[in-house]
Amino acid sequence: MKIPNMLTLLRIVLIPVFVLVYYLPFAWAPLASAAIFSLAAVTDWFDGYLARKLDQSSPFGAFLDPVADKLMVAAALVVLVETFAEPWITVPAVVIIGREIVISALREWMAELGERANVAVSMIGKVKTTLQMISIIGLLAFPPLTILSWVGVAALYGAALLTLWSMFVYLKAAWPFLKEDI
Repeated sequence: MKIPNMLTLLRIVLIPVFVLVYYLPFAWAPLASAAIFSLAAVTDWFDGYLARKLDQSSPFGAFLDPVADKLMVAAALVVLVETFAEPWITVPAVVIIGREIVISALREWMAELGERANVAVSMIGKVKTTLQMISIIGLLAFPPLTILSWVGVAALYGAALLTLWSMFVYLKAAWPFLKEDI
């Protein structure tokens, strides 16, 4: 098995570990779950880097990497929505998860048309992902309504705005194909 694929699988295995640790009845549990999520986030960057550097790209990795990313982020956002139980966390979480569903479906449909390159990952998406990871780590690590959790909330809103922007960019690129049968 190729190293990048092993890292992607590790990220998937870390999801239930992160959730379990988060709910442990210990004061250190939120910080430990943030550390586990951070490790998973680092593997997200590192598996892509190694796939390119070692020329170990594969169809399996191309399929599984975005799935692992979306599972990891969705699991963390669901945990945070439950923890904070406030609309100001729920709304950006729903925006982020909803966008991932829309864009995944759009990419699949565009691939069927042979136009997948029109909705490839952009720099906006990379910045959005970075902000998401920062926000989630901050919100996991620090109790609600502390100064550091507010930094996480601000980053979450930044990520949600970039999420909407990148979704608009992807939908705009796909619009010529979408409007044909309206």
